[in-house]
Amino acid sequence: MSENEREHEQELERQQEEQMVRADATPYDESQIQVLEGLEAVRKRPGMYIGSTGPRGLHHLVYEIVDNSIDEALAGYCTHIDVEILPDNVISVKDNGRGIPVGIHEKMGIPTVTVVLTVLHAGGKFGGSGYKVSGGLHGVGSSVVNALSEWLEVEISRDGKIYAQRFERGNAVSELTVKGTSDHDGTTIRFKADKEIFTETTEYDFEVLQKRLREQAFLNAGLCIRLKDSRDPQNIVEQEYCYEGGISSFVEFMNKTRGYQVLHPDVIHIATHDGDSIAEVALQYNDSYNENIISFANNIHTVDGGTHENSFKNGITRIFNDYARRHGLLKDNDSNLKGDDVREGLAAVISVKLKDAQFEGQTKAKLGNTSIGSLITTLLNEKLAPYLEENPAVAKGILEKSINAARVREAAQRAREMARKKSGLSSTRMPEKLADCIWNDAERTELYIVEGDSAGGSAIQGRDRNYQAILPLWGKMLNVEKARLDKVYGNEKLIPIVIALGCGIGDDFDLSKLRYGKVIIMADADVDGSHIRTLLLTFFFRYMRPLVEAGHVYIAQPPLFKVSKGKQMRYAFSDEERDRYIQELGGNTDVQRYKGLGEMDPEQLWETTMDPAFRTMLQVELEDAAAADEVFTILMGDKVEPRREFIEKNAKYVSNLDI
Repeated sequence: MSENEREHEQELERQQEEQMVRADATPYDESQIQVLEGLEAVRKRPGMYIGSTGPRGLHHLVYEIVDNSIDEALAGYCTHIDVEILPDNVISVKDNGRGIPVGIHEKMGIPTVTVVLTVLHAGGKFGGSGYKVSGGLHGVGSSVVNALSEWLEVEISRDGKIYAQRFERGNAVSELTVKGTSDHDGTTIRFKADKEIFTETTEYDFEVLQKRLREQAFLNAGLCIRLKDSRDPQNIVEQEYCYEGGISSFVEFMNKTRGYQVLHPDVIHIATHDGDSIAEVALQYNDSYNENIISFANNIHTVDGGTHENSFKNGITRIFNDYARRHGLLKDNDSNLKGDDVREGLAAVISVKLKDAQFEGQTKAKLGNTSIGSLITTLLNEKLAPYLEENPAVAKGILEKSINAARVREAAQRAREMARKKSGLSSTRMPEKLADCIWNDAERTELYIVEGDSAGGSAIQGRDRNYQAILPLWGKMLNVEKARLDKVYGNEKLIPIVIALGCGIGDDFDLSKLRYGKVIIMADADVDGSHIRTLLLTFFFRYMRPLVEAGHVYIAQPPLFKVSKGKQMRYAFSDEERDRYIQELGGNTDVQRYKGLGEMDPEQLWETTMDPAFRTMLQVELEDAAAADEVFTILMGDKVEPRREFIEKNAKYVSNLDI
């Protein structure tokens, strides 16, 4: 048989085998199409409904139930909401609203409360007369919580009776029954998150819930929300939030918490309405260099903004420029103030309430209604502009700060140009101290920012030069929380980092130009190392936030101890791990504490801190940018009192104090 004939025969055999495999394979027909009924879809893909099955999704369960009670407050029927964390992390939410309807649903033929808790897209917020304005518009909140709970119990006080029903993993396990009489109306829901869904944790964070519920109390003037943690009977914690001042109190709280000095004593509060749509804004300027604008739609925090926030930003920029021109604060040859100038030191809360709110997705991160943007513009024109005319001292104080911010921005531009010329910011020339890697694929490369030349030298020798670049830092680093942009551009410690990363800074930042997929802060495991890490994180947060939000920033975890006996050696990252290794090796061990990275030779540094197969790194996440902003301001700002309060409040959580 010739070689061609042999190849032909082999090809025929291969084709026959493929046909046999296809014949044996499961056919793709009508039997392969699955229909998930009831709440099965929620349990199958929980992330679609609550964002994640981590801590954020876990707390979202509470928000969904509370939001329903808030909607009762918006409708004018609820004045008190009690939220309690019971032992075993059971959640109880009780309100004094009208109570979920209990009558037989005309279409479904079962009690309406059962429909609400077991059927997706069932609710009173689709255009009926039950709610004019609400946060929950998809009709999935309560049923999703039910689906993702090990069990849920509902108790309804309505029409003089108390009704009760129990569900397990979304399914009713009892009928709706009357269990007593009541002299008031309201709904109580108790549930326990399902460990099968929330595999990471089912432990609620009191402070996370506290922040959200406090926000809701601010947004609904006069509504009282009580949060109680009863998990430890010996240490029950209880807080009540009730603010008659509404969002004005919210702004005051924001400035007070951060220790800011305000430029004008009174919060500017303006509001208007058009039919069922309501828009209100509270704002106050302070002495900081940062803006802090928080927006809400139907009490839902719109983290990604939307039409209401965009219209507000554009509107105040235009109004302040117009005022400055009319009153000669800006000359004919002066450029207009930019948005960043006008918003420097601004603390503001925007709250809109509207029918048929158009959110992007179930998590409601961004508002899309164009009509509400027009309402915000009208509000600013009709209320803010006259306010400035009536209060010239306030207007002048704000504009002096804004004009000064514009000068600083122009100085920063000049400093940026000088930095570009001096250090090659816009060129391909890398910093002198940078030991670059060979590969240029950002998906595979890493930049280690290392404390000190000594550790930098060991890292350079110990690294894998194919994909690991090393940038040593030296000297004292600038605290950007206390500095404006022009000082940042002139700082010889920070600019090398900007150049090495390649993606710019501030308004010029472009994540697509990032040269390294992982930016790893590697500092000593002591107080000085923690300080350097914090300064770097503050810099990234303030001037390169997308770098952090996209998950590119990491913190290396060098070992604290080397435990050795003969040729056996272990690296320990904690006292507990050290003690365990001493026991494992049988005592009489040699224990070395590393005071700094510089004490490690290149091989040790590679084995313990840089080898991807064995290293430990923490990825820096910013799930809540507003909370992070507050913490950075408190800890890195120049106001002592808020920092002292923060330290006193959180000192009990310190587990590894280096003194």
